[in-house]
Amino acid sequence: MKQLFVGLCALLVLVSCSINDDSPQLYYEFMPVDSVDIPEEFQLNHIYEITMTYTRPDDCYAYSDVYYANDGGNTRTVAVICTVYQDDNCLPLDYPEYEVSFNFKPTSLGTYVFNFWQGEDENGEDQFMVIEVPVTE
Repeated sequence: MKQLFVGLCALLVLVSCSINDDSPQLYYEFMPVDSVDIPEEFQLNHIYEITMTYTRPDDCYAYSDVYYANDGGNTRTVAVICTVYQDDNCLPLDYPEYEVSFNFKPTSLGTYVFNFWQGEDENGEDQFMVIEVPVTE
């Protein structure tokens, strides 16, 4: 009985581990933010929509999410994340510019600093579009 059980388990492991993986190969990539539509001032505890424009290189790039990090205090780092499908048949896009939005609610007075990621320079250093927005009551 034990030998049969071990034999069935071994067969199950061999059958379930397929060498041919036909699932699409993909990875995630930050996309540089080209422009931002953001109010010049916020009112405390009101919700605002912030819209970013970015450019997809080809149709193998698909919007995935917004990277949003609270860097402490009133500083935020924001970027667009795309899923990139590794494919040799990527096609150019007729309209490569896309918009994506997120909601923001200021919960403290002062000035909020938004660092929108714009890519890396020739030395591999991150570059940001820095926008400061004051909050009023």
